[in-house]
Amino acid sequence: MLCNAQISNIILEGNYQGKNLYIQNPAVGNDYCTEKVLVNGKKISFTNTDAYEIKLDSLGFKLGDSVKVEIFHKDDCKPKVLNYNGNPKVTFEITSISVDSNAVLHWVSKNEIGKLPFIIEQFRWNKWVKVGEVEGKGGLEENEYYFQTIPHSGKNQFRVKQNSMGTGELSKSAYFTSNLKAPKIKSPSLVPSKILEFDKETMYEIYDQEGNLLKKGTAKSVNCKDLVSGAYYLNYDNIFGEFVIH
Repeated sequence: MLCNAQISNIILEGNYQGKNLYIQNPAVGNDYCTEKVLVNGKKISFTNTDAYEIKLDSLGFKLGDSVKVEIFHKDDCKPKVLNYNGNPKVTFEITSISVDSNAVLHWVSKNEIGKLPFIIEQFRWNKWVKVGEVEGKGGLEENEYYFQTIPHSGKNQFRVKQNSMGTGELSKSAYFTSNLKAPKIKSPSLVPSKILEFDKETMYEIYDQEGNLLKKGTAKSVNCKDLVSGAYYLNYDNIFGEFVIH
């Protein structure tokens, strides 16, 4: 026993996801590194060997409950948590999703173990494009959300998703048909101002001939003075186009 060793601690915080924690516990002389373990401030028993398990499943937690684990250890060593994922697991279920006549996207979700953001995507230019984000509320009960979309002309398609540690979940799509007229490019050949102008505000993307994204945003006019002469691909509204800088 290293009686004069200093004590440090590791703090893990998150939501209970139905899994226990597994700890690699290095030896220090004739003893092991961990001194004590607290879960939500209460000391728990553990087997102080070269590896041990913190049995959260035996402590009465429900899925989604907040958990704080503190591992106190000697100062000249450090236990290693083998399976801790600080980001909550994606678990949500969408019970309804729709777009109203004002182009507001509404959805109801339940079984959100963690407070992860919902990413709102719109299908434009044969791909899904992120158009916004709403913070998730978390919890197992039903939560209602809404997001004001900016529709393009014609049929619109929206969905929501959550991501965590390389995994994700998607909702089904919600549809909305807009009576808006598609914007027009005032001049497809930018001479001499190098200002790309539409007749009304629109979402856009500009690519070079090699497919590199150069500019994107939402605007009625786009300053292209930093682009060299040549032809460019242009996505706007729900349209594929081109323009030329001379």
